[in-house]
Amino acid sequence: MTSKHGRRRFLGATAALIGGWQLLGMEQAFATSVGEGKRVGIVGLDTSHSIAFTEALNAAQSVYHGYHVVAAYPPGSVDIESSVSRIPGYTASMKAMGVKIVNSIDELLAGVDVVLMETNDGRRHLEQTIPVLKSGKRVFIDKPLAASLADGIAIMELSRRFRTPVFSASSLRFISTVKDVINGKVGKVLGADAYSPCELEKTHPDFFWYGIHGVELLYAVMGKGCKTVSRMHSPYTDIAVGQWADGRTGTFRGTRTGIHAYGGTVFGDKNNAIIGPEEGYRVLLQEIAGFFQTGVAPVQPDESLEVLAFMEAADLSKKRDGSAVSIEEVYKKALGEAQRILDEQSPVQ
Repeated sequence: MTSKHGRRRFLGATAALIGGWQLLGMEQAFATSVGEGKRVGIVGLDTSHSIAFTEALNAAQSVYHGYHVVAAYPPGSVDIESSVSRIPGYTASMKAMGVKIVNSIDELLAGVDVVLMETNDGRRHLEQTIPVLKSGKRVFIDKPLAASLADGIAIMELSRRFRTPVFSASSLRFISTVKDVINGKVGKVLGADAYSPCELEKTHPDFFWYGIHGVELLYAVMGKGCKTVSRMHSPYTDIAVGQWADGRTGTFRGTRTGIHAYGGTVFGDKNNAIIGPEEGYRVLLQEIAGFFQTGVAPVQPDESLEVLAFMEAADLSKKRDGSAVSIEEVYKKALGEAQRILDEQSPVQ
């Protein structure tokens, strides 16, 4: 159990999540020098990302600061059949590419310098990330960061305690049309509409499984600061409307049927712009390699956590027949749950 001092330290570090939505000093604390090695380890061979990332990194190491995959730990999901069924085939593919298959995360950590957390099941991310954080090895956690806001807060707090950088994002954050908006193409962003497929998985809250892509796209152009979320639901689509503290409105449309596409519209004080389509994994891998190199995450912890809060608020709004749910409400509940999770960890000085 954590001490009273440890509990106060956690509450102090996360109190800003309720007021200013940020973990204090996270970026500055982790702005570190180049790592000593370029060996990448993968946890979870139950997603096509593991294969695609390995093929890209190992074929063009010069493009990605020399980072290359050398080892993988296959177990990921344990009860999502669409994921579990992929593991044998993906394990064979990794072996064929010369990647060493190991029997535990500890064995993986002994032979790598940085980690890609690729387990498809967000419910396992906290459990599998803890030993990586304790090892001090930088880790990219594929979407979603976690399957709940409480788990996400716990991951970020442990990242702070162990001073181990963490980064999580969808590749959509880094597409060229989003970068154009960030670089001022539309002037000040007044609002945005984003869309993506929103396939469901019964083990995850609705948006956490696939809709997160569109929510990440929305946050990439809007930034953090959402205060309330309202959700409309039908068999064909979900629409979540976020009201930002500065008066702006951002919407996410999650599609259940129709074409499999990603995009949206950004409204600015100088111009409007279309964002999308997706551009593959290259843009994400470049950001991951840069993060491994510097220890500075291109998406800060407070924004990654607010993405989870937005999705949890949308899920709660659905249960309340579309009434507005405050981000503060879901944060307060999640902070209590996160503290219980952290109480199970040994105190860290």
